[in-house]
Amino acid sequence: MTKTAIHVDHIARVEGHGNVHVVIEDGAVKTVEMNVVEPARLFESMVRGRSWREVSYISSRICGICSASHVVTDLKAIERIFGVQVTPRTRALRELLVYGSYLQNHATHLFVLAAPDFVGQKSVFPLAESDPALFEGALGLKALGNELCTAVGGRSIHPITAVVGGFTHEIGAGEYRALADKMDSFAAFAAAAVDLFAGFPVPRIATSGDLLAMVEPDYYPVECSDTARFLDAGIEFDANDVEAHLEEYAVPHSAALLARVRETGSPFFTGALARINASWQHLGQNAKVAAAKAGLRPPERNPFMNNVAQAVELVDALDRCAGICRALAEPGAVEGSSEPVDFEVRAGRGVGFTEAPRGALFHDLELDAEGRVVHASIMTPTAQNVANLEADMRLLAEQLVADGSDEDEVRLEIEKLVRAYDPCLSCSVH
Repeated sequence: MTKTAIHVDHIARVEGHGNVHVVIEDGAVKTVEMNVVEPARLFESMVRGRSWREVSYISSRICGICSASHVVTDLKAIERIFGVQVTPRTRALRELLVYGSYLQNHATHLFVLAAPDFVGQKSVFPLAESDPALFEGALGLKALGNELCTAVGGRSIHPITAVVGGFTHEIGAGEYRALADKMDSFAAFAAAAVDLFAGFPVPRIATSGDLLAMVEPDYYPVECSDTARFLDAGIEFDANDVEAHLEEYAVPHSAALLARVRETGSPFFTGALARINASWQHLGQNAKVAAAKAGLRPPERNPFMNNVAQAVELVDALDRCAGICRALAEPGAVEGSSEPVDFEVRAGRGVGFTEAPRGALFHDLELDAEGRVVHASIMTPTAQNVANLEADMRLLAEQLVADGSDEDEVRLEIEKLVRAYDPCLSCSVH
């Protein structure tokens, strides 16, 4: 018997700490594991007993990139409990805040974490010399995301102006127009990024797992809906019913909880690729053209194409945010005020749901009559994705072994696959 064990300890260029373990015996793949080795971070315990006023500020600390998404998701959960209906203007500002984190995350993931895989480098820094325009454009796009989050949320991470029912501060019309102009200035760079990542050769595999995304009949949604859909199973559900359809479970080799579709037992993928499969028809015109040119059309099931999907979302986010900013700058163009609406504190349970940059994010909160947290459960995108990532790693390893790839090539391609998922391993333990 011949046995090969492939170990990747502390996989590089991902957020958090994780190891890959693959065992091949007599040409057959026997074991494939994604070992998340982060300790429990206990955010759900931290918010227990806390007032509704504090919860979003605490939970935003789960992630330095997705902090805006955690804030908005918590606020949506609390508002469902209190029966709060926010104005269209508040919705628009929350969308800008979430998209600010898309610009931050996608620019970082694509150019700093993923791109070195395809240009023969171990990090992004050699690009500063070999392709300074790409390097500067990537940093500029990330900085624009920081600027947008600061303008809307009060600072670039862990927003402070978004509260239950509205916002405590809003910038002026001139600042909105200046932001819109900056969005436009990066449009050409974002379109070129789609072409760049579409041109990188990747293995042709198709995930056998389901896809999960937020859906809305006439829009590309990131925060405006409470409806999720498993695309393959055809199961559509309200976020308040998430536990009836999404099952979390523990495994011995990982500190992260894994997830599967309760009705089918299938793992699933959530993220940019799932969103584009669910809502391709609602992309803006420039993004749709870029996606079609890159060959990204539903049904696209290759997880490596998540990189291209994120690049397409950059094009869409820039156009969408420019339009929202210009509308907010015009008096009366967006209905209502962003000032917090009146409400009464009451007991109850509610689930907030947004599309964080890395995928579907659910915050399940139960409050008592004084508005203090009795129970909290936070289901992050990476926690939902780990089971499907393991299944795709096995699929890829089997294909590579069948093709006669050597150990180094199997290791490299599996690392690329892990990074294509854009995991936040620190966020996956809860």
